Amino acid sequence: MQLSSEVERKPIQAVRWHNRVMILTGMILFLVSLSGCVHQKFVNEPYPRWGKEVRIDPSDDDDGLMILRTLSPSDSVKTSACVLLVHGMNEHIGRYGEVARYFAQQFMVSGFDHYAHGLSNPVLRQADFASASGAGRQEISDAYLAQATLKDLQPLRRNLDRALRETITQCDKESNPGRPLFIVAHSLGALVTASYLIQLQDEVDLVRRVGGVIFLAPGFAVSEPPGWRGWVANPLIKLSFHAETHFLHPQDEPLPLLIFNQALALVTVPILDSLFEILSWPGLRSLVTPIAPDWVQDYLTDSEEEKARLRDDGWVVRRSLLRFVKGIEAEIVHFRRQMTQFTTPYYLVYSEHDPITPAWGSKDFAHATIQHHPDNEILTFPNSHYHQHLFLKEPARTELLRNIVQWMEHRLDASE
Repeated sequence: MQLSSEVERKPIQAVRWHNRVMILTGMILFLVSLSGCVHQKFVNEPYPRWGKEVRIDPSDDDDGLMILRTLSPSDSVKTSACVLLVHGMNEHIGRYGEVARYFAQQFMVSGFDHYAHGLSNPVLRQADFASASGAGRQEISDAYLAQATLKDLQPLRRNLDRALRETITQCDKESNPGRPLFIVAHSLGALVTASYLIQLQDEVDLVRRVGGVIFLAPGFAVSEPPGWRGWVANPLIKLSFHAETHFLHPQDEPLPLLIFNQALALVTVPILDSLFEILSWPGLRSLVTPIAPDWVQDYLTDSEEEKARLRDDGWVVRRSLLRFVKGIEAEIVHFRRQMTQFTTPYYLVYSEHDPITPAWGSKDFAHATIQHHPDNEILTFPNSHYHQHLFLKEPARTELLRNIVQWMEHRLDASE
């Protein structure tokens, strides 16, 4: 009887949690609306290009025109491998020109813009065309609306697939066919890459061409905003993530806890999914879509020069549609359920105190996969909270690039 009464109390507790969800949601929406009321954004110059442009025309199942950028060593015969750069959320591959030139000293390098990012974004592509034609300043305030169809990361995975296959084609044209390809993936790009490679397991020949993946601050965990924003947002973020994790997916808990978690998830997940969906509709989204707060920039890099570049970079999308944000959370949950299936060799880099992609996501991934290959390696920045490792100030930046190249060379030696 005591167990029965305890079980009966669990739905009541779930209702109480539901009330707390609504209160916290109201607070979040109030803060979001304050940041979303006024947002005008412009670009004054053409998109920052690097390398040679290879146009990948759309097919019936694709998501529009895509441009692959390629850069090769002066003596391509000596190129031992190829590298595909995969950028993070709301940025663009044009930022990676210096990184591409570093790798291109000995590898063929390619990069592309994710779906709804950079020149894969129709608003930004039109602004680039107008700027290149001498039209002057272009307003791009609505560029974030290209995220409107993104309920998950499948369009980004499709673009990654197109870029990977075209990179292999270009790689084989350079010199001897069959050279390994390495993927260098940052943040959201790492989540896209890891989930894509798990989906790709049936295509054995394509998987074998990937000699390894370099994960930089991978998006294997939900963000934890610092400071006063964290006091407001983190309870809702953690509750949403907990509910999404348990939603119709038991975790081998004791029966009372199982009932409580499922009741909580069955109440919370539909409410938040519906709320975020409604707030992504035309009319409402212009008021409540959050603008990237100033604290994000402070946690990206310790380089004041790079921070200045970011402030002036009009090609970075500053807003994230709530539907897209909720979809990323669901993708993280789904990936964590299947991450033990990831078998591609990797070099994992993360900062211990990164609030954008917290370290616990990388640690959980490493714990689940480190034993899958003897070349799997981890590099931790124990006292750092910076997120964009390829844009740190010197000498840390070049030292990291050298470490990545050394790991790739080790993989090449092992494959001979």
